[in-house]
Amino acid sequence: MPLPAHSADPFRTAVFTGTFDPITLGHLDVIRRGRLLFEHLVVGIGIHPSKTSLFSVEERIELARRVVEPFPNVSVESFEELTVQYVRRIGARVILRGLRTLTDMEYEFGMTLTNQRLDPEIETVFLMADGQYSYVSSSLIRQVARFGGPETLKPFVPEILIEPILAKLSASQSSDPPVDYDKRTAVAKTPAP
Repeated sequence: MPLPAHSADPFRTAVFTGTFDPITLGHLDVIRRGRLLFEHLVVGIGIHPSKTSLFSVEERIELARRVVEPFPNVSVESFEELTVQYVRRIGARVILRGLRTLTDMEYEFGMTLTNQRLDPEIETVFLMADGQYSYVSSSLIRQVARFGGPETLKPFVPEILIEPILAKLSASQSSDPPVDYDKRTAVAKTPAP
């Protein structure tokens, strides 16, 4: 079922896509700045069945909505199709992307050319990440959270996400069998006497 257009002018609606697992302060920086450039900004959470994620798509949507709640012109949705198909389906014509490093630029350049081939009417707009977030990624956040605590996450994620991230990691770690690293094999859990 097609979604309603977010703006009468499709070039005034931008879509910022990613897996956002979890949303980082770098993502939030792009969202804050992008919402000032466009009448409406959609945070599009892509669903990739082959990608292992920390949070389910429903959880990512809920967490992202909490983060963007202060911004009335920002909404959060999920999609499971090509980005250009999704952008076209919701009546937008702009993809917003954040750039952190030269490596990002190489990848994004290829994606932009592909998207232009798929739909020449959709434009891609890039925002350079603030320097303090240029190294922050969702996978880095998961690693820091796994071995650090609440204070170690503060420089990387919005504060309202710290507790959900730690709770999710704690739950996933408690369901994993302990590992005997000397033998590199899983040890069966035995009840305490």
